[in-house]
Amino acid sequence: MVRKVSKKEIEESAKMAEPKTDLEIITDAMLEKKAKGVCALDLRGIGTGICDHFVICNADSGTNVIAIADNIEEQMLVKAGRKLVRQQGRENAVWIILDYTDIVIHIFQTEYREFYRLEELWADAPIQKFEDD
Repeated sequence: MVRKVSKKEIEESAKMAEPKTDLEIITDAMLEKKAKGVCALDLRGIGTGICDHFVICNADSGTNVIAIADNIEEQMLVKAGRKLVRQQGRENAVWIILDYTDIVIHIFQTEYREFYRLEELWADAPIQKFEDD
């Protein structure tokens, strides 16, 4: 469950440190919860792209998939002041999609990511990979 974040927390967080991009906030939130294979596809140059970026990761359990989704939602609210527009997949936690309109996030259980292979479906898109430091 996502915890409630006060307006004061959002304002204080925005004042601290150097601001991060939404992609950095999302990928950091994924890595904090031990996501694997974190990458971002830049769809802006593809005419059929439905958003600007896909951010994709996987985890080995439904519990971890939900924890990653919850952390992304919380961090985007606190650090970027952005609310989730819509989501799908929490009920079974095998593939959760978080939609921020310009960024769509895909959090898979590992076997489903290997089956659907989104990176291959969007192979024309430049890809950036992220690793835990």
